[in-house]
Amino acid sequence: MPHFGPQTKKAIENFPVSGWPVSSHVIHAIALIKEHAALTNGELGSVDRYKAKKIAIAASKIQKGKMSGEFPVDVFQTGSGTQSNMNANEVISNRAIEMAGGEMGSHKPVHPNDHVNRGQSSNDTFPTAMHIAVVLELSRNLYPKVS
Repeated sequence: MPHFGPQTKKAIENFPVSGWPVSSHVIHAIALIKEHAALTNGELGSVDRYKAKKIAIAASKIQKGKMSGEFPVDVFQTGSGTQSNMNANEVISNRAIEMAGGEMGSHKPVHPNDHVNRGQSSNDTFPTAMHIAVVLELSRNLYPKVS
């Protein structure tokens, strides 16, 4: 059973443009944002610390490439990246639920919007993720080769 949910399924149906998924570099950067937002929200008391920790662990797994098959959304989607943001929220939520012993898709104890997304706008997260992905790739792959 996939970790993504109904928002991702709608994106697959509504945007079958190229068959090319969003770059794994961007997905890993979205997960990095989600991990640190969750930890910050946990420290601030905006999200329960237990839930925040589960979200952070799930996001960390994505950054390590352990859930790459969970991101089928086409690279050509709406301009704000809402579909990729929601895809990440669903995958992280369901993985956190799974780690907590819950039923995937139940939104208990971790809800994709209320806990994983927690006030983040796709208009902010997606462009930020693109910038992070570029910086990480430059520092990991280009700069060492030209130094």
